[in-house]
Amino acid sequence: MSKTSTKGIWKVISASSMGTMIEWYDFYIFGSLAVVISTKFFPSDNPTAAFLSTLATFAAGFVVRPFGALFFGRLGDIIGRKYTFMATLLLMGGSTFLIGCIPSYETIGFMAPLLVLILRLLQGLALGGEYGGAATYVAEHAPVGQKGYWTSWIQTTATVGLFISLMVILATKNVLSAEAFDSWGWRVPFWVSIVMVGVSYLIRKNMDESPVFAKAKKEGTTSTNPLKESFGNRYNLKFVLLALFGATMGQGVVWYTGQFYAMSFMKTVMNIDSSQVDSLLGIALLIGTPFFIVFGWLSDKVGRKYIMMSGMLLAILFYRPIYKMMYNTTDVSYKTEIVEQTSQNVERTQNNDIITTISKTYTDGTSYIEKKTDFADKKKSQSSITININSGDEWTLIFLVFIQVLFVTMVYGPIAAFLVEMFPTKIRYTSMSLPYHVGNGIFGGLLPAISTYFVTHSKAAGKTDFYLDGLWYPIIIASICFVIGMIYIDNKNKINHL
Repeated sequence: MSKTSTKGIWKVISASSMGTMIEWYDFYIFGSLAVVISTKFFPSDNPTAAFLSTLATFAAGFVVRPFGALFFGRLGDIIGRKYTFMATLLLMGGSTFLIGCIPSYETIGFMAPLLVLILRLLQGLALGGEYGGAATYVAEHAPVGQKGYWTSWIQTTATVGLFISLMVILATKNVLSAEAFDSWGWRVPFWVSIVMVGVSYLIRKNMDESPVFAKAKKEGTTSTNPLKESFGNRYNLKFVLLALFGATMGQGVVWYTGQFYAMSFMKTVMNIDSSQVDSLLGIALLIGTPFFIVFGWLSDKVGRKYIMMSGMLLAILFYRPIYKMMYNTTDVSYKTEIVEQTSQNVERTQNNDIITTISKTYTDGTSYIEKKTDFADKKKSQSSITININSGDEWTLIFLVFIQVLFVTMVYGPIAAFLVEMFPTKIRYTSMSLPYHVGNGIFGGLLPAISTYFVTHSKAAGKTDFYLDGLWYPIIIASICFVIGMIYIDNKNKINHL
């Protein structure tokens, strides 16, 4: 690739982005259906514990991503970018399809969560090798001085993958009845992925190897031991650690707060109807996604550092006010109940469980349904609340989620170019993949489970602002990363390695 030519790069972008988007779709389907999955693969007698277990299983896929980065990164630096991320695509697609085939907990007991965990770990390993390969592949095709812009197209794939996962779920819900979706329809989004993976594989199969890597291989300058050269070399290790603690750690928590934690918060803390959350989140993502390109392009002009650090700082300062506004938007204690429309229905099941349903309507159009089940055999009860919000509240939440997505685009848009430029060609795949996947997979991936635990614990302790305590984790991690990044990261975009 010449310094200015962009001939053929759209083919590279399209093929790389489509495959990466599908892998993110596969990975995010699990998180998007976490509330449903918690009732299928885990014991149902404690919904909170089941949901936390689902989030922990979801997080497990993130925890193993660094191992995937090491394994597939090494392969990518030895045999090439193309064949490595073709392998990760097939591994991810197969694991996703099989999750949709696992029988429920009621059918096979503890084998259900065990199999889900194994497949989730395989997904994590595959994703650990995918992103570094795609980002490196695109960057090595991009003209000098435009790497932020062209790699930012890869940055959109994670958000687009989440968006498509939400849309597939909504479409499936609209086609099937609520009973059918709950019974078996939730499996359809998992099954659909196998078709998309097949198409993407055929496209990637016809791609050429990265010209930069092909040149290095022809000249015999590729690495024979990428792991040793990446982490055994003190000079390179210093940049690996700087990439992690000065950039990807903070980027990871901002990323997952603005998308997954926002989704989990609205469904489980604010108790908004799941389909409404998927719709409004999808709209916010659709509006926000183009800003990945904007900030990637801008990073070519003004440097990566200050854009990424600004995104972290804004998140640190505004997360608590934003989430307080979100919570208050649907807090029924601030709304006026239409008393004559309130109803209560009590029914007894064949097992002598007593189900009490309370329905309320408010003057602004909000509806509230609380369902309480008193179990006859276990002498305990459980309750669930579902709130359907009015269109005004929906647009308020869309705006508040969009602001969070904007923070995400600032920290995430330039990150691929930033990481690629830090490391030489022969160990780039390995060196950039590890800090990226530790920052995102561990610091970011653990966020939903840790933050949900903080909220649950604070609520049990009777704190009035319990719903804000889950934000301390991303705020603290992003603050540490901001300080390190501001002090040690050079704002000049390095181009000597490319």
